[in-house]
Amino acid sequence: MARQFDRRRFLIYSSAALGTSVFLKACGSPTPTASPTAGTESPTASPASGDSIKVGILHSLSGTMAISEKSVVDATQLAIEEINAAGGVLGKKIEAIVEDGASDWPTFAEKAKKLIDQDQVSVIFGCWTSASRKAVLPVFESKNHMLFYPVQYEGQECSKNIFYTGAAPNQQIEPSVDWLLENKGKEFFLVGSDYVFPRTANTIIKAQLAAKGGKTVGEDYLPLGNTEVTAIITKIKQALPKGGVIYNSLNGDSNVAFFKQMKGAGLGPDKYPSMSVSIAEEEVKAIGVEYLKGHYAAWNYFMTVDSPVNTKFVDAFRAKYGANRVTNDPMEAAYIGVHIWKQAVEKAGGAEDLDKVRASALGQQFDAPEGMVTMENNHHLAKYVRIGEVRADGLFDIVYASKEAVKPIPWNQFVAETKGYTCDWSLDRPDAGKFKGA
Repeated sequence: MARQFDRRRFLIYSSAALGTSVFLKACGSPTPTASPTAGTESPTASPASGDSIKVGILHSLSGTMAISEKSVVDATQLAIEEINAAGGVLGKKIEAIVEDGASDWPTFAEKAKKLIDQDQVSVIFGCWTSASRKAVLPVFESKNHMLFYPVQYEGQECSKNIFYTGAAPNQQIEPSVDWLLENKGKEFFLVGSDYVFPRTANTIIKAQLAAKGGKTVGEDYLPLGNTEVTAIITKIKQALPKGGVIYNSLNGDSNVAFFKQMKGAGLGPDKYPSMSVSIAEEEVKAIGVEYLKGHYAAWNYFMTVDSPVNTKFVDAFRAKYGANRVTNDPMEAAYIGVHIWKQAVEKAGGAEDLDKVRASALGQQFDAPEGMVTMENNHHLAKYVRIGEVRADGLFDIVYASKEAVKPIPWNQFVAETKGYTCDWSLDRPDAGKFKGA
């Protein structure tokens, strides 16, 4: 069951950074659960009458998560504005109805119901934490509705009613571990916040290291919002006296304290390189470049991706929201989601029949800022994998990029309980969300 958490102290550290992003996947159930087609109590059609198509945007505009989610709302609205300026969807303008999840997971569920039942939206773009996603999932499945979820997550889920435009673990966690084994060392100390995403990630990492000749020398967690990191620093020094890799899935203000004390203890990136999966461009500003320079992060997109498409994206975002704003991975994934949905509606011939729109989304491609992405039959995107090194200006030098988009694997193949399972919503079978692959 999702539980609420208190992280008020994070604001102390990051309020000075405009649009700071805190990567939280908190508090969902760690047990891998399939999300097969649910029995529906509502019709599969959603009105899109008149001269507009209503869509919902459901993110936290208040509370702890507002710092992260407001930027994602900005990117979602930019995509809608671009589509409307180009003539809309099948000649109809997109009308966005924005609701505040208020960093409260039951509120997310209530607002999802309101958008579907009262506002009669054709799709919802939203959620950040796994807690909020898991809170709304029963709503979308019971009503046979549609959510585009823009943030990388822990996997171990595959719902007919969700399109996941962030990374699955094999598109972020696993390739970053491979890169570290090849370039930085075999001994790993795992540090994370104490909730589902870090614990699931570290379960995957430990199994991967065991399979590939690496070694987990230590593992420790902090409660969300906790900044008492001295004990962890001491454990790292004891477990890795000559240096080694630190795999970091801490979040928010814990990262501020952790990297400051890392530097104070002399654990620099030359001997103790860290790989983070929750630190992007905005977090670097909040924590301080001087503490992160030389450390690494794994994402699908960085603002420094060198391509005309990304340049256009960054310029458009800054033109709308301010020249000092930065873009990041969850924002780009949200932007992609709107465009993929638009293409699916056009292929379906309208937004009314949600089952038809879902089927039309499969195979859709979009030339995104990260590169060409494709919506696979498991409702996850094939995405590029990148590793960045923090540089002096707070952005990332991309030190590794996959040559092609990596196909998503929702059910992890290093974890014994889900090894061999797959997901394919193009198949007409009751267990399409989780079944043994051929």
